[in-house]
Amino acid sequence: MAHPEHFKELLKIVKPYLPNDVDESAIRPESRFIDDLNINSSHLVDIVLDVEDRYDIRVEDAEMEEMRSVADAIQLVMQKTKPS
Repeated sequence: MAHPEHFKELLKIVKPYLPNDVDESAIRPESRFIDDLNINSSHLVDIVLDVEDRYDIRVEDAEMEEMRSVADAIQLVMQKTKPS
């Protein structure tokens, strides 16, 4: 289940990288960045950098490769920001 606050934050992060032919209403937790939202790989890197800045976390290369959907990004953020 997607955390609503993280989803709203990711929506703000992803929206500027959407191509002109994709409306922001297409962004859902199950949306895949490349296949559903047509975000290219260089913009996906930018999204990861923005997520790192927003949440003050570090996303490793292997984690980035597994971050295929908005839900994957939310889960990663929740995992990295949960209190120890």
